[in-house]
Amino acid sequence: MQPATPLAHPGTKTRPFALWPMVCLLVVSVAINYIDRSNLSIAAPTLKVEMGLSPKQLGLLLSSFFWSYALCQIVSGWVVDRWNVNVVMITGFVLWSGATAATGWAVGFGMLFTFRLLLGVGESVAYPCYSKIFVQRLDERQRGVANALIDAGTKFGPALGTLVGGLVVAHWGWRALFVVLGLAGLLWVPAWLRWMPRDETVRTGAGRPTVPPPGFLEILRHRSVPATFIGHFCGNYFYYFLLTWLPYYLVQERHFSTQTMAYVGALPPLFAGCSTILAGWLSYRALRAGATPTRVRKTCTVTGLALATVVVFVPLTSNTTAAMAVLLFASVAYGIFASSHWAITQTIAGPLAAGRWSGLQNFVGNLAGVVAPFLTGLVVERTGNFLWAFAAIGIVTLTGAITYLFALGPVEPATWRSSSPQLKGVTS
Repeated sequence: MQPATPLAHPGTKTRPFALWPMVCLLVVSVAINYIDRSNLSIAAPTLKVEMGLSPKQLGLLLSSFFWSYALCQIVSGWVVDRWNVNVVMITGFVLWSGATAATGWAVGFGMLFTFRLLLGVGESVAYPCYSKIFVQRLDERQRGVANALIDAGTKFGPALGTLVGGLVVAHWGWRALFVVLGLAGLLWVPAWLRWMPRDETVRTGAGRPTVPPPGFLEILRHRSVPATFIGHFCGNYFYYFLLTWLPYYLVQERHFSTQTMAYVGALPPLFAGCSTILAGWLSYRALRAGATPTRVRKTCTVTGLALATVVVFVPLTSNTTAAMAVLLFASVAYGIFASSHWAITQTIAGPLAAGRWSGLQNFVGNLAGVVAPFLTGLVVERTGNFLWAFAAIGIVTLTGAITYLFALGPVEPATWRSSSPQLKGVTS
């Protein structure tokens, strides 16, 4: 692997591998991020009984995080492009960890709903921060690997969270799960203060004027915006179903015990995480061998989402072992997609627009977190099973594959009108 070199100024020097401790910490942060957003689904079977919730109410509660998370993305993207990214990252992390811990003391549906909204506000800064840091300090090939590791964190986190969380709930109850996860997550902050990037080489070079970032309207006019937004939504719909409803499905439809659910429910994100790392490494090798970013990134996104449509056969398969095998294959396919979709955005947006584009894209993409849990709950309540819920996942993922195939333009740095001629090379 080539040494990490910041892109903000051609004269900037970085020791080989000097940035990888920072990357590793960001991977840990996203693992914690996804554990905290998915822990409610682990507690759902117990919580539903304790509070007497209907499937529709449970779906509303599972989607509540995404309401604030999605709505705050645009603001978070703007903040990341304007303020010190390290301060923004720490502030968001402390807020979401505190909201997680507070959930353990919640009494009633209203308090649970409120703390999930606060969790979404805190976590909304994460991906704009990741994109800003990566596009400033890593080149195209390194960004592919770094994004694959970040995505693996979104899979390994829930896998570990489902395994450990299920056992914690089984032995000590759902409240202990939230308190332990929230307080333990704060241990990340001192490590970040030690290894976070120290310089803010964002839009300035030695003796050069500050260049204003492109506005939201200029970004929205880019031809690849529909593909990155819609494709992200479609991929998220698949994964957010796994994060929110899979534990309940395994207990209610496949009749697993809580302990068995903990082990089996950890496998889909684990398989997806391994797949995304492998796909990220193969992408790195392909780019190093001379393949274009357009071909590599489009191959991963289109192939991954297209193969993930096999998930529609899960409820149609009566044999539980065979059904889980189909689900794991779909999860591996999703991992192929997930290894590249953020690298596409970062390459096109460049340092000037990475935060804002990421915020806009994450807003649209995470509307899937509102739609998927609520729609699934509504369908299950009306039909009494998960057949049409899985069918919806297949339709959505196929739509994403088609969108990436036909709507995505060249994966190359955009030339923003706000950029001065002297700095156009910086965005590449």
